[in-house]
Parts: sequence; structure tokens; C-alpha cells
Amino acid sequence: MSQSSDTAPERLQHGALGTGSIVFFVVAAAAPLTVMAGIAPLAIMIGGIGAPAGYLIAGLILTVFAVAFTAMSKYIRNAGAFYSYIAKGLGKPAGLGAAALAVFSYNAIQIGLYGAFGYFAAATAKDLAGIDLPWWAWAGLGIAAVWFFGYRSIHAGAKILGGLLIAETGILALLAAAILAKGGAHGLSLASFAPAHIATGGMGSVLALAFGAFIGFEATAIYREEARTPDRTVPRATYIAVGFLGLFYAFISWVIIQAFGDTGAVAVASKNPASMFFTAMTTYVGSWATDAMRVLIVTSLFAALLAFHNAITRYTYALASEGALPRRLGRIHPVHKSPYVAGYAQTALAAAVVAGFAAAHADPYLQLLLWVNTPGVIGIVILQALAAFAVWRYFRRTRHDESAARTVVAPLAAGILLAGAAALIVWKIGLLTAASSTVNWTLIGSVPAVFALGTAYATRIRRRRPQVYARLATTDVDAEDLTASDPQPAASRA
Repeated sequence: MSQSSDTAPERLQHGALGTGSIVFFVVAAAAPLTVMAGIAPLAIMIGGIGAPAGYLIAGLILTVFAVAFTAMSKYIRNAGAFYSYIAKGLGKPAGLGAAALAVFSYNAIQIGLYGAFGYFAAATAKDLAGIDLPWWAWAGLGIAAVWFFGYRSIHAGAKILGGLLIAETGILALLAAAILAKGGAHGLSLASFAPAHIATGGMGSVLALAFGAFIGFEATAIYREEARTPDRTVPRATYIAVGFLGLFYAFISWVIIQAFGDTGAVAVASKNPASMFFTAMTTYVGSWATDAMRVLIVTSLFAALLAFHNAITRYTYALASEGALPRRLGRIHPVHKSPYVAGYAQTALAAAVVAGFAAAHADPYLQLLLWVNTPGVIGIVILQALAAFAVWRYFRRTRHDESAARTVVAPLAAGILLAGAAALIVWKIGLLTAASSTVNWTLIGSVPAVFALGTAYATRIRRRRPQVYARLATTDVDAEDLTASDPQPAASRA
């Protein structure tokens, strides 16, 4: 499939990204405004006023994962993220299975989001500006814009995402300030964090939704080659991203409960969850802010689309630079220093899928978003669990000076908890898809099928192209020569 070559791979731009830029990329991928306005009311409807605690619990579990993930980051000087970590810890067949699943999952999430982008852009443009275009036309415009900014320098993307992220979190901060200033509907209450409201039958469903809200934060390692002082920048960005998201989600979902009161919030969420945040915004801030929030939901989705596009192209670049994918996909633009051929490929795939759903007259939200997005969420949580176990196994076989808390306790705890989270999402998949059991099992089955294809491809490479197989997950992106192999002891190599 790919061509072997002795030519040194092209390089991404070293030192282009600081901690803040990487945080913007991965937090923007989570689309905080969309998650809060679109998903938090559903969590409140199902889990009651204890829903904010669900985001805290998910955030704490993912912080434990971050402890393990970052412990290994200074030993893995490769930009393949899940692929590199799992290959080093669990072996190259598992690593290529992880690579296949990561590329599949991020594409599924990104392409599914075009359904939401088209749906909300069409409704917002029609209501606010009188522009009546079908959802797929807006999705097409989004695809073109994402390609353009992905094609340009990583600096341009960081500036765009930074501005959009500040805007979307700013509108939620404005709403929170207004609610707190007015004391909510009936005074402020911390009942959401009382054990009686956390230990409810609906908390499992809340957690299934909450873990999906963090997808993207783990992509910090993808930007290692473009990061300044990556041994410090990548771990720092990981902790900031997961910490910010956990606290922000819990705070905003608690505040929206205060807007209606402990008893009224569940009733409002149950009656019409889609309008909960808009009603609060109109009541506490004004209709102008409600209109602004509608526009910012669209820009929030665009930011997520661009962030995932960048993550996908860099995964593709990392695999192509080692020969696991065609070398052409690893080409770097001579001026913009972007993986532009991988960008063409990802854009073409997104356009084809969106066109297919449009031609089939599928619902952009209920089918393109929910059906395509869901296996991606399952895949990423499974990859997080596998990466955690890989960290534990890697440090068992490698000499190091890290503490047992980071190399044994954190990875094993995170792996077990995230495996449980993946099982929980599968169990509650109906919440995410609103589809039939046939559709749900098809979506679930796609995840292990893709992983199996990746491991089978690794076997094929090992048999037919042993030199390429030997180089997998060994590229040192911190070295001057990208063909240099990972300097870790031989005992650490899978």
C-alpha cells in the first residue's frame, strides 16, 4: 500500500506551538458551548440535579489518565500519540490497530459534526438573516473553510481557534455571571454535589454523556513535533485542558440548574432540553445574547471541525512518515509547513460522506451526527484505556526513575476505569444514537472491526516489508534527522 523509500520524510514546523496554542486546539475540539447547550440539559433530564458531579467524576478519571499519559510522554519522542504509546507498550500489531482506530474515530467524530454544523447554521441563518439554504450547502461551506485553514500555517489555525474558543466560553461566562448576580431562581444551592443526588440511578447515563464531552483533550501528543520544548509543553497542555474542561463543565451545568432552581431545572430540561440554555439567556441577559449564542454555537462547531481536521492530518502524517501509509500523505507544504496532502484526503472523505447522506435525504442531526459520531466516541475511550495499560506495561519493561504512582497506580486505575467507561457508553448507546438495535450493534461492531484490520495490516507489513515494520513507532521527531530512531533501550521496543 505504501512505498518504501530511503528519502528522509519532510518535517512539520518545529517550535511553532506553545502551551496555550495546543490547549486551544484540543479544548476547541471538545466544543464546550455545544456540549453545554446541547448535551448538559439531557444530562440534567436523566440524572437530575446531580448531573454536574458527573462531569467532575469524568474529569477526575481522565486526570488520572493524564498522569499516566504524561509520565510516558518524555520517553516517546514520536507524534503518533495513541499509535506510538500503544505500539511501545503493547506491541506494534496493537499499535497499528490503535492507529487505524484513531484515524477512524477522529474522522467519524469530525465528519459527523458536519451534520450538526449544517443543521444549526441553516436554522440560525434562516431565523436571524432570512437566508434559506439547505443544511448540506452550509456543511459544504464548512468543509471548504476547514480545508483552507488546515492548509494554511498552524499559526493561522491557532489564532482562529483561540478567538473562537474565547468567544464561546465568554458567552457562557456572561450567562453564569448574570445568573449568579441575580441569585438564580430561588437562591444559590450546592445540592447538586450532595451524595444523595449523585448516587442516583441516572448517574451511569450522565457519565456516558460526560466522557464524550472530553473527547479531544488527549490529542496534545499529536502536536509534539510542532511544540516548543515538548517535554514540558505537551504534559502542561494536557493537564490544563482536562482540568479546564472538567471544572468548566461542572460549573456551567451547576449554574444552569440555579437559573431554574433545583426542582424547576429538571422540569424545564424534561420539557424541552434543546431550549434550556436559550431560555436562561433570554431571561437573565437578554434576547440579543440569545441570538449571539446561536451564532456562537455554529462557530463552536466550526472550531471543533478545524481542530479535529488538524489532528487527523497529523496522525496521517505520522503514519505516512514511517511508511505505514503512502509516503505522499506525509508531504509538507513548502511555505505553510502543513501536511497538505493529508488535508486534501481528509477533506475529500468528509465531502464524500456528507454528499452521500445528503443524497439519501438523511437527517443531518439524528443520522449524520449521531450515527457517524458515536462509534468515534467509543473508539477514543477504548484507545484511552489501551494507552493507559500500555503505559503500565512499558514501564514494567523499561528502566526509569518515575514514581510507582505514575507508572503503576495511575495507569492501571485509569485503564480499568476507562474500560468501564467504554462499556458504559456501549450499554447506554441508545442515549447517543436514538436508533434501532440493528443500527446500534452495527455502530458498536465497527470499532473492533477497524482495530482488527489495523492489526492484520501490521502482520502484512511485518511479513512483506520487514524494514518498514522495524521502523514503526521509532521516529524521533525531536531529532534533527527525522529518520533517527527512538533512543530508548532495546528492552523497551515492541
